[in-house]
Amino acid sequence: MTPEEYVKNALRTESPVTDALKDRVSQEKEIRLLHAAMGMVTESAEFVDALKKHFYYNRELDIINLKEEIGDVLWYVAIACDTLGVSLEQVMERNIEKLAARYPEKYSDEKAIHRDLQKEHEILEK
Repeated sequence: MTPEEYVKNALRTESPVTDALKDRVSQEKEIRLLHAAMGMVTESAEFVDALKKHFYYNRELDIINLKEEIGDVLWYVAIACDTLGVSLEQVMERNIEKLAARYPEKYSDEKAIHRDLQKEHEILEK
């Protein structure tokens, strides 16, 4: 499946904006971004919760659940991409370009601390 196909299929299952929310937020774009942001945080927290249960409660690491939560985060990322008018593929490419500029060879603490934010911003503006 391509990133474009994924986004198309994710949008098919996006929930409609409720009237109550329309009364509070005037722009549909803002409503969709809020939904995406809340969803990404919620699903990320569920991913962390599975790790917490493994490390602190001695439960078996639930790999299937971790994979599910990654998929759920990706669903919300697809909604955010569509709302912002950017393809998932573009986001992926720009992220790797930014990281290549930040860490030309590999990660280092020094490069993480002394980043060229202007250069990174220029890459993300493409």
